[in-house]
Amino acid sequence: MANPEDIYQCQTGNCGYMYNPDKGDRRGKIKKETAFGDLPDDWKCPVCGAGEKMFKPLGGPDAVK
Repeated sequence: MANPEDIYQCQTGNCGYMYNPDKGDRRGKIKKETAFGDLPDDWKCPVCGAGEKMFKPLGGPDAVK
């Protein structure tokens, strides 16, 4: 089970999509157990199309507030 620091939430408008490495991203063909930092540079949010810079971790020093 992923720690909050490993789960990232999209910070655009009302999207709120959460990238969970335990699940990966089926639409984006990202395998389970792929860490957020290991996602391809061109990966986008499957809900709103935002890039990785629009995501924040759920826990840790840079966590979602």
